[in-house]
Amino acid sequence: MQTLGRLPLSLKLPLLAAAMMVLVGAVASQQVLRALARVQDARVQELAQMHVEGLSVALGPLVLRRDIWEIYDTLDRASQGGEGRRMVLTAVADDTGRVLAATDPRRVPMDSAIADLGPRATALENLSVSGARPVLRLLAPLVYQGRTVGQIVTELDVSDLLTERRQALLLLILGNAVAIGVLALAGYFAMRKMLYPVTMLARHMTETKGEPHPIPNTEIPQGDGELAQLARTYNLMVGAVAAKAEAERRLAERERFVALGRLSSSLAHEINNPLGGLLNATDTIRNFSDRPDVVRQSAALLDRGLRHLRDVTRVTLDQNRMDRQHQSLCLEDFEDLKLLIQPEVSRLAQDMSWSVHLPPENPVGFAAGPIRQIVLNLLLNACAAAGPGGKIALHAGAEGRRLVIAITDTGAGMPLAALGRLLTDAPQTPGGGVGLRLVRDLTLGLAGTITHDRADGVTHITVTFGPEQGASDADG
Repeated sequence: MQTLGRLPLSLKLPLLAAAMMVLVGAVASQQVLRALARVQDARVQELAQMHVEGLSVALGPLVLRRDIWEIYDTLDRASQGGEGRRMVLTAVADDTGRVLAATDPRRVPMDSAIADLGPRATALENLSVSGARPVLRLLAPLVYQGRTVGQIVTELDVSDLLTERRQALLLLILGNAVAIGVLALAGYFAMRKMLYPVTMLARHMTETKGEPHPIPNTEIPQGDGELAQLARTYNLMVGAVAAKAEAERRLAERERFVALGRLSSSLAHEINNPLGGLLNATDTIRNFSDRPDVVRQSAALLDRGLRHLRDVTRVTLDQNRMDRQHQSLCLEDFEDLKLLIQPEVSRLAQDMSWSVHLPPENPVGFAAGPIRQIVLNLLLNACAAAGPGGKIALHAGAEGRRLVIAITDTGAGMPLAALGRLLTDAPQTPGGGVGLRLVRDLTLGLAGTITHDRADGVTHITVTFGPEQGASDADG
């Protein structure tokens, strides 16, 4: 049954039809053979009856007179006729059961008991060409003028009828086999042709290579049949998937620009404040150039401010460099993230807790670029959720060969739209968090998991990466 289940549908249906045809052919052949048997039995019974009746008319007076030579002569003449050739043996007995004459005296001697031939003999109404016996033995009374005056035993050769039956059986088997083979082969090619649209659809679905492609119109069956409608429906689904992917791409791009705008605003604020101090220092140097102590203090202020601006610029460039995708994550990456998020934390007057425990060398080789993007987006959403004066925290550490990053905030909790973006593959809707779908896609791309929890007024988002983590959907 398992082997049959693995066969293609184009082969299983013709095989099923062939099995049904075999069953129908067997039943039909049996009916034909039964009809042939009835015809043969009727022919044999009719011939035997005519033979017995003819002998009764011819032999009745002779049996009464016990004229043995006339009886033998009559039997001999009867055996020479056309019908007699089927009668291989005929014996006549008197009313006491003693043989008077036979066509083969050596086999059936005169005055022997006719009962010796009787055990295998059958009555006329029971005479039937059946089994493998080529000779039938008939026992019939010899009736003359309404009175039984003796008995007749006749053996009939029916080997030709058995041969005819065997030939009919062979012809039926051969004919059925040829018909079943031809029809099964025709059914196979017909099913292949009818199922071609389904096979084509399966091929298009399995050979998508990341993006489904529509079925060309030249390969869609003509008309409005079920298979044609199936192919057109598949094309509509491919179009809908492509439109959905394009909409999600545009939405993710918009979210990226929103995050970039928020980060740029914070960086501008972070850069603008040192610039004011730097301009004051240059004015001080210009006005008090004759006082070395004031010049040294102003130069030191300029040096600190410029170094701070250099660090902010470097981190901003590092965050957007494409080659970061191929570098391993290290402690400096988290320091850069802290410097990037600090302006937003300062602008909102928030309290931030920062705890990172990583070995000097990264033992698992996580890509720095995607993880930096994941953490920065989650930190920006945590700052927005916590609001002015709120608290956020980041805790990152290696646990064996796993990397666990936990981000918390004291905000009101993530709305359902944001949770849907972060934890499911449901279609995106406007709003609901900056870059959360990007966070999910990047996490699943690294075979990581995301969990969400809300307890005691604190939202916990935990992202886990590691070799033993499967690419399963994140859960809430």
